[in-house]
Amino acid sequence: MKKIIYILASITAIIFFNSKLNAQGCVAIRSNGDVCTMDHDPSSHNSGSSKWLLNLNNRYFKSYKHFVGTAEQKQRVALGTEVINHAYTMDVSLSHIINSRFSVTGSIQIVSNTRSSLYEHKNSGRYTTKTFGVGDARLSVYAWLTNPVKMHRLNVQAGLGLKLPTGDYKYQDWFHLTDSTKIMGPVDQSIQLGDGGTGFTTELNAFYNVSRRVSMYGNLYYLVNPREQNGVSTARGATASASAIKNGSDVMSVPDQYMIRAGFNFTFHNLQLTAGVRDECLPVHDLVGGSNGFRRPGYIISAEPGVSYRIKKVTVYGFVPFALKRSRTQSVPDKISTKLSGNYTQGDAAFADYLVNFGISFKF
Repeated sequence: MKKIIYILASITAIIFFNSKLNAQGCVAIRSNGDVCTMDHDPSSHNSGSSKWLLNLNNRYFKSYKHFVGTAEQKQRVALGTEVINHAYTMDVSLSHIINSRFSVTGSIQIVSNTRSSLYEHKNSGRYTTKTFGVGDARLSVYAWLTNPVKMHRLNVQAGLGLKLPTGDYKYQDWFHLTDSTKIMGPVDQSIQLGDGGTGFTTELNAFYNVSRRVSMYGNLYYLVNPREQNGVSTARGATASASAIKNGSDVMSVPDQYMIRAGFNFTFHNLQLTAGVRDECLPVHDLVGGSNGFRRPGYIISAEPGVSYRIKKVTVYGFVPFALKRSRTQSVPDKISTKLSGNYTQGDAAFADYLVNFGISFKF
């Protein structure tokens, strides 16, 4: 029984620590906290045992490879015209285990991003814009559909949450008109600290124990953002073009986003290895509300290897999802431009090759 409980707790750790949303590039999918926050060990609900879990998760990526659809625009790197994003986020999450079935989690982010480009600075040279500060926050409630103390082999957890627009979605920096002339304006959507929308999150997290050492996991996360646009100009401090006004890309959109994960865990005492896949997506159309405004819709399918090591009440972990397929899909403004001009229009986006995801958690 103790071994089964340990496997379940390890599965929870893997899902909890690594179920983050953070797309690897200009497709601005942001992390909004953790999922699967329950502890399966029934002894943890006894008097005096751990009822809190603090998780510090760090992520970094560099995006620079441009795609239109699934076609890589290799000439951008060859010509030196690529956009280069460096993105770092630290998620600070605190979970309270209410009992064997229910828990609550609150999370906030510390974000530091840079974006280097030519076109945003009138091709006067390669310059960098930056953002730093607090990102969006999330508060979520989780419940196992059956009692995990009794259901050791298979279980499903459901979660509902509220995403709050605590991150500055109007962050500004300097853009160069010439080598000596600058103008202040909102930075690109991909490095903004937040999206400006109050959203609702839905989650399903499941596990299945194949054997004592092998288990399967699955996660589904969807963020519903009812707000269509946040009113922030995409003109970088200048006046929006007539074409941008016509197709609605002159202001930033507040998009939905979702993630699907699945894979296997392999447990060897305190060590656990993970092999899985994940699909992160910023859809073209939202479930609720309109979908107009500037966004770079797309998806990233990644292989997701990982490792975690647990010492009593401390767990350290690391995961490196690397991209298998990247696609920048046609946005609503792209569709409007296609209809108005009669010529097919589809924008591009820059993606990373991989994402570094590592952290530490403490039970108390």
